[in-house]
Amino acid sequence: MELNRRQWLKTASLVGGFTLLNGFQTLSAEEIIKFNPRKLVKPIRLSSNENPYGPSERVRNAVKVAFDDGCRYPYSYADDLAELLANKHGVSKESIIITGGSTEGLKIAGITFTANGGEIIAAKPTFLAMMQYAEMWGANINWVPVDENLGYDLEEIEKRISSNTKMVFVCNPNNPTSTLLPKDTLLDFCYSAGKKTIVFSDEAYYEYIEDPTYPSMIELVKKGGNIVVSKTFSKVYGMAGMRIGYLIAKPELARKIRSNIVAMSNVYAIEGAKEALNDQEFYDFTIHKNKEAKTIIYNTLDHLGLKYLDSSTNFVFFKSGKDINGLGKLMYDKGVRIGRAFPPFYNWCRISTGTLEEMELFSKSLISLY
Repeated sequence: MELNRRQWLKTASLVGGFTLLNGFQTLSAEEIIKFNPRKLVKPIRLSSNENPYGPSERVRNAVKVAFDDGCRYPYSYADDLAELLANKHGVSKESIIITGGSTEGLKIAGITFTANGGEIIAAKPTFLAMMQYAEMWGANINWVPVDENLGYDLEEIEKRISSNTKMVFVCNPNNPTSTLLPKDTLLDFCYSAGKKTIVFSDEAYYEYIEDPTYPSMIELVKKGGNIVVSKTFSKVYGMAGMRIGYLIAKPELARKIRSNIVAMSNVYAIEGAKEALNDQEFYDFTIHKNKEAKTIIYNTLDHLGLKYLDSSTNFVFFKSGKDINGLGKLMYDKGVRIGRAFPPFYNWCRISTGTLEEMELFSKSLISLY
């Protein structure tokens, strides 16, 4: 029986050398040492937006040296890192708060300003760490659905700001949708909303934005705005397992947040982060490899005719047309762990970028299901 076009393409992809991956180079032995790609171990985890590379060789070496200081408390080491970050971002050292990953920063900032009945306005879906933790401490969450383009509905968010609103949470680029707000629109919103309440800008994926002129909301911190910005070493720097991030806010806000910090970080992560800031080669490499991996995902989805959003992150959000729980089980059976459900988008899927070998397994597995 004659195959239709889609069946033919599927067969050609699976049998004929997997043409969707042509043109992408495997790593040299030297690159493997420097950039530390994770090994292909099933099930591959394309579910948590981790960098598939890192920590870099330079960071690993810095951590090894830091073992000599493992008997010390991390405070002075954190002060040194805060000085480096203050210089990097053009703010005062008093504006930097070192945290145990940016997640600690989100949680502590949330309860600092909203515990015992304060309101947070947040989009749905978005990254939930702040809101889930704040609810446990008595905060109220005012959810605003994303707009038709799956981006933040800033106009509706601003309409909902009231005297009870203690914080507006903005994750930009957004997780899980990967959408990026127009830069002028975001600046205007944060400036305006910041006159009424505190705006928290989660910039975990900021380094993946391709527009070199796209502003960080740190620019408003410098102008004395009621803005708190979170940054992390988990994504482009490949240090998710080491748990280190930081917040940036004007000194009076920073003092309030700092008084509630619980974990901070540790000597090894701090010394690794210092070295990561100087390892431009690794930074450039991971940005490049992330673009490659997204291209493979896009090619796979184009091949299947599935809708997806252009991503400004290290993951892609696509319309699978299948219930995410069922799709997740089918993909897991093939050795691929994909993102969880993000209500109400139960027929959409978030897939993280991975190594070339992981992307090959993802592509083959997904194609086999359609």
